[in-house]
Amino acid sequence: MLSVQNIHAYYGQSHVIQDVSLNVGQGELVCLLGRNGAGKSTTLKSIMGIVPARRGSITFQGHDITALPTYRISDHDICFVPEHRGIFRQLTVEENLKLAQHKKSRWSLNDIYEIFPRLRERRRNGGAQLSGGEQQMLSIGRALMNSPQLLILDEPVEGLAPVIVEEIVQQLMRIKQSGIAILLVEQNLEVCTELADRHYILESGRIVYENDNAAFAADTYVKDKYLGVGVAE
Repeated sequence: MLSVQNIHAYYGQSHVIQDVSLNVGQGELVCLLGRNGAGKSTTLKSIMGIVPARRGSITFQGHDITALPTYRISDHDICFVPEHRGIFRQLTVEENLKLAQHKKSRWSLNDIYEIFPRLRERRRNGGAQLSGGEQQMLSIGRALMNSPQLLILDEPVEGLAPVIVEEIVQQLMRIKQSGIAILLVEQNLEVCTELADRHYILESGRIVYENDNAAFAADTYVKDKYLGVGVAE
């Protein structure tokens, strides 16, 4: 579905992403892991055209999207939920959701409220009145209203209470089971191994590891070397 081949990306003269390749298949959940500053968010932004890849190629469902602007990439049914969530804080929950609704979306407002019951309870509240976990649910719900085939998430459970983390994990499982492919950047290894089919690890802007979930979960050496188990878990 998504094929990223040998991309390079820069911030000014700084060569941040170097020869990165990864793939996400239909209905697959893939985690992109790495320490802070490894280039994870930049990789996501390169896929979305926010930080354009200067070399290499990015294709989605056979279409070359490497040089497309971000709004054209989103036309290919790719939705990005950034780390800062990006909700409209002055609009209500329901207004945020309706604003994102694609006319051909298979996800209705009621579907989102079924997945995220907290949003139904808070539908008249402004985005600024929501907790961090509720804002994250709104960001994911808003992306679903745009009818994605690929959902890209940047650290969706960062800083959230454990009970909210578990709730969001269950909701992501449900979204995955609906057939939507997910590319996930996350520091919480427990979340990653609970959700993912496969894992990639970035270090200093390069892919240094790729394996399936079972092999990754069992590989203490890799987790310690590239992630620092005591920090990431």
